[in-house]
Amino acid sequence: MSEAILEVEALEAGYGEVQVLWGLSLKARRGALTAIVGANGAGKTTTLRAVAGTILPWRGRVTFENEDVTRLATHEKAARGFALVPEGRQLFSSMSVAENLELGAFSKRASHSFATRRDQVFALFPRLAERQGQRAGTLSGGEQQMVAIARGLMSDPTILIIDELSLGLAPVVVYQLLATLKKLKEAGLTILLVEQNVHLALALSDYAYVIAEGKLFTEGEPAKLSAMPEIRRAYLGL
Repeated sequence: MSEAILEVEALEAGYGEVQVLWGLSLKARRGALTAIVGANGAGKTTTLRAVAGTILPWRGRVTFENEDVTRLATHEKAARGFALVPEGRQLFSSMSVAENLELGAFSKRASHSFATRRDQVFALFPRLAERQGQRAGTLSGGEQQMVAIARGLMSDPTILIIDELSLGLAPVVVYQLLATLKKLKEAGLTILLVEQNVHLALALSDYAYVIAEGKLFTEGEPAKLSAMPEIRRAYLGL
């Protein structure tokens, strides 16, 4: 099994006086797709925010490539290879597809290979090449999610962190995006995925963590989790 590129240890975080995460620990291994699954309100998005630096953890530690990055700002983590595809996509809706992609490549890390990265994302998402002059806000939900992922890839990430890939999207679009993530994983990219659709997450991931009420409920390889009666009842409807 490959080494852990990202390690989260005993993470506690929340908003104001409300604690959401209670001692959460997990790892993302190099070149693998790791999923975090759970019901609405379980703390999945808060976990990603604390890892990516959009909120500061209260306690615990985040280590990336053997460096303690717990208290680094988002832009400092981006410079080290973090790319976050946020829930709800959060595109610059009045700007074109091409301009949104350019904003993904603003760092020194990404600027040297801009043309190559753009060609790569257009090969992954041919529809974006066709619509590169179109305003992002006029695209369909699926196309906007493609732009959000492509913008993350433009930063030349070491780890791509995706919050709720399938949210609000038609099944046919979800399967297209799933195929894209498989290609990225096969190319060696490390992916950390938060996903409410547990069927989808277990079909795609190499390893998964199930969280409930801000704590780790269980973890394991997808086949093992799919066979657990409590997971089958609570999340898979079986």
